[in-house]
Amino acid sequence: MNASSQTDRRPLGDAAPDRVAAGWQRRELVIWGAHGGAGTTTLASWLQPAWDMGAMSPEPDPPYPATIARGRALVVVCRNTAWSACQATKAVTAVTTQGGSVAVLAVVSDGWPESAAARHRFRLLEAQVGTVIRVPFVFALRMTDDPAEVPLTRWARRAMAQIQAAAGRKNSLL
Repeated sequence: MNASSQTDRRPLGDAAPDRVAAGWQRRELVIWGAHGGAGTTTLASWLQPAWDMGAMSPEPDPPYPATIARGRALVVVCRNTAWSACQATKAVTAVTTQGGSVAVLAVVSDGWPESAAARHRFRLLEAQVGTVIRVPFVFALRMTDDPAEVPLTRWARRAMAQIQAAAGRKNSLL
């Protein structure tokens, strides 16, 4: 890994407050999992430069490091199950109660259809996030150690392009 790619993965230190106040946005996305196994690391590898914040802690009122995403678009990631939708609601609430905003809620498919309960909960979250984007199941991920080496399907490339656009980034995946 060269020095410039290491720089792209570093967490944000102190962004210039005047730039943040003026709506300036850093290139790097912040990817935060609503729960473990959501697909945070996979999305971070596909959306470089991006910072994988890992999964939200399971405590009753999860802390959200608001200063980390300041000046960068925040993507909250979850699976397409009813339980995951509940976790996504907790993550979005943790962000918004601290004055932050979620640019994208990325709902990653587990290969099974989304239940009616999950679909309903995600519909309710649409009003609290910039956009909700479904990321399709990519079977090849089951057989690799490195998600960056998996060729994206046309539908996965489309979802990544939608995330890039919603985050205000130009896209080169199409």
